[in-house]
Amino acid sequence: MKSKALDFRQIEWWIVTSATLIAFLFILFGYRPQFYNDSDFAIFKFASRLVILAALYGAFHLIHMVLIPKFQSQSKKWPSILWIFGIGLITFAICALFGYQAELVKTPFPAFFLGILVLYACYLIGSHLFTQALTPPKIRDYQLYNISRLILGYLFTLFFLIQVEPISSQGPAILFGVFIPVIMIASLYNFFLVYGKRKKGKIKQSRFFNWGLVAVLLLVFLIISVEENQEEIFFIGGLGTVAFIQLIFFPLTSLVFKKYDSFVGQIHNLSFQVDQGNANFDFLRSQINPHFLFNALNTLYASALMENAEKTSDGIQKLGDMMRFMLHENQQPRIPLSREIDYLRNYLDLQLLRFGSQTNLDLDIQINEGSCQGEIAPMLIIPFVENAFKHGISSKEKSWIRLNLRCISGSVHLDLVNSIHPEKPQSEKSREESGIGLDNVKKRLELLYPGQHQLSLIANDSDFFVHLSVQFAHS
Repeated sequence: MKSKALDFRQIEWWIVTSATLIAFLFILFGYRPQFYNDSDFAIFKFASRLVILAALYGAFHLIHMVLIPKFQSQSKKWPSILWIFGIGLITFAICALFGYQAELVKTPFPAFFLGILVLYACYLIGSHLFTQALTPPKIRDYQLYNISRLILGYLFTLFFLIQVEPISSQGPAILFGVFIPVIMIASLYNFFLVYGKRKKGKIKQSRFFNWGLVAVLLLVFLIISVEENQEEIFFIGGLGTVAFIQLIFFPLTSLVFKKYDSFVGQIHNLSFQVDQGNANFDFLRSQINPHFLFNALNTLYASALMENAEKTSDGIQKLGDMMRFMLHENQQPRIPLSREIDYLRNYLDLQLLRFGSQTNLDLDIQINEGSCQGEIAPMLIIPFVENAFKHGISSKEKSWIRLNLRCISGSVHLDLVNSIHPEKPQSEKSREESGIGLDNVKKRLELLYPGQHQLSLIANDSDFFVHLSVQFAHS
């Protein structure tokens, strides 16, 4: 409703088709002659009503659904204009001939045809003005435009039925002008005040609006029956209306609303799954930092030359555990929180191999996993730590990283502070490759833990602060 304009050409066709069908039914049941008893003129008059209504509908279909789209799409406009003019003349001749001969109009000129023609022209002009004034970029979205066009289409159909009253009757216009708005208002009343309140768990308010409507209707019919001095107005009209609303209308519309909510819920779930799949796909594409692995392997090679094989094998084992984690456990929706922390420890140990000898680096790592017994989505903590090492360490300037990880009352809490070096040497910038983007992590948190996480990112001239808390599922 907001993101794009509705297909109003199809909507207009369906509205006019429905209105014409109703008018046909009123003619068939209201003017149907008794072929054995009525005169030939009565039969001709009945047939003339059907012919005129069919001619008007046929002209609308050809002009509105075929010729106007051709006029708008083709470079040569004259053929479409001539066809429109020709169909208009033929329709006018049919309305004039059958209307006058069947005594449906008093003069050979059918005034109702002129009224329909002017009405249709006004509708086209109004639709064009709405398109120019109520669509983006002049306004934010299409909601006002769609609502305005729907109201305009309804009014056009109502006035069209008023114009064809000499052909059909007042019944279709009354149906469109009175009963349909009443049904729409009653449906909206149920959707927002009765069914809507009950769906939100506000049972008392739902009952108040439901029985309040019953009381108002009974009071109105009681006043009318007293003024008219006819008790049947209250007993038949009032009680009948209340019974219809309570036993048929509200239950039926509530069932429709439930189906609608179920359909919207399925769409929401599918959208959630698609968004989650896209986020996971982006995550998988960026989860392994190739440059980090390259540096780690180089560091391990240097260690093998300078030290004994035990340290080298230990580093290789940690790297292998990390790669197994990313390739296997990382694909699961939930993993033990202890495994996430193991991955974090392996990552920190390998980074210490890289930067542990830097005298200008101050590292303060505190991990308290005593109460971390539960499950969590994988790779929610490491991106912030990776970001701290990627942006918080400089080979020439004083740098610091302070990490505190703990679990409290079913939530894991991460507080992380790292130094900021806005003007790193170009040689250091060239070595940095993007790891798991923080935007991707934010999106995953919103999808996986709505209302169950807190994330604060604060930056100043020298520090970048991260606070993350996530409620995890107890194992």
